[in-house]
Amino acid sequence: MGGFAVVGLQWGDEGKGKITDYFAEKADCVVRYQGGNNAGHTIVVGGRKYKFHLIPSGVLHRKKVVIGNGVVVDPSVLIDEMEMLRDAGIEPDLMVSERANVIMPYHRILDGAEESLLGNKKVGTTKRGIGPCYADKIARYGIRMGDIVDEKSLREKMERIMPIKEKIFQMYGLENPDIKKIVEEYLEYGRALKKYVDDTIYYLNSIIDEKTVLFEGAQGFLLDIDYGTYPYVTSSNPVAGGICTGAGISPKKLEKITGVAKAYTTRVGMGPMPTEDDGKAGNHMAERGHEFGTTTGRRRRCGWLDLVALKYACMVNGVDSIAITKLDVLDGLEEVKVCVAYGYEGRTLNKFPSSIRVLEKCKPIYETMDGWDSSAGIKSYEHLPSNAKKYIDYISENLGVRVEIISTGPSREQTIMLD
Repeated sequence: MGGFAVVGLQWGDEGKGKITDYFAEKADCVVRYQGGNNAGHTIVVGGRKYKFHLIPSGVLHRKKVVIGNGVVVDPSVLIDEMEMLRDAGIEPDLMVSERANVIMPYHRILDGAEESLLGNKKVGTTKRGIGPCYADKIARYGIRMGDIVDEKSLREKMERIMPIKEKIFQMYGLENPDIKKIVEEYLEYGRALKKYVDDTIYYLNSIIDEKTVLFEGAQGFLLDIDYGTYPYVTSSNPVAGGICTGAGISPKKLEKITGVAKAYTTRVGMGPMPTEDDGKAGNHMAERGHEFGTTTGRRRRCGWLDLVALKYACMVNGVDSIAITKLDVLDGLEEVKVCVAYGYEGRTLNKFPSSIRVLEKCKPIYETMDGWDSSAGIKSYEHLPSNAKKYIDYISENLGVRVEIISTGPSREQTIMLD
């Protein structure tokens, strides 16, 4: 009993949704602790594909699911996901933190406007208002879920906030938002969601000593606002430590942290990625891995596994074990490369640099291994091709962390659990 975490160790899209779904079967409650609907998890169950942007994927096991205070919520997206589940015959047992901040229409507009002004230096946001919403949270101009279920509170806060927003809109040359329309729209969302909004902090702390609570991260560690490739990062803390602030539980309550990493590396949007491959191998990964974003539909940049970045991620997150996903995507390659260090201005770097300027100039130093024919769909370690086993062992030995799970396909069944 206690808290168990699943966190992404790369630039997101590692397959956390599937791993969370795998662990959720034995959990009592699954919690999302950060991010917004700029994240996406795709789960395949019984041949049906489910795409989630806010609701924890554990809902497919009919578990209690919680959206924590560290998440920013777009109510319309949340309602749409709930309807999607109902259409599939699943009534979500959902609780949403009354402290979670709400994405407002002006956040989405400003997100797009700010990106446009940056030109070729843009961050590559999803333009869903996540960054501006987190900015308002820190600036203390935020609307919270508890406000949209309380008409008096919402009206009072909007009257205080909108004069500020109107000045900003004027600076951008944008038409001022219609405050009356916004208030009525969000009160309607509040009426639809009121029975789900509660104090999740007290709830989670009341059950965590007696039940199994699974914490599900969005995005990946290398996109963390503090530890990632700043400024090409998300606006929240996917790091395991973000669980404590994003869900309101003590670090002492975390029993185990599982890090998720693809067998290769991908990235969406702008920013340096030392192992990116624009050639045949990168195209192989993109095509076989169906590397198109759940949220944006954008093609992901693909490249070889980066152990420098992974070691950094394992260290800061304190991972106890690793899940390697999409091993089958590397099937059919004659050779597989692994980045073990960076070359930078005549020096060898073994540490992931904090400076974006340094990282942009880093060249990967590779170890090359023999490829394998087919691992797709294999459900036992013994039946994996020998070179695939060598690849997994090499990763584990270099990271100093045990590989616990190997995913060889998108479905639940295509999963190997190691002892």
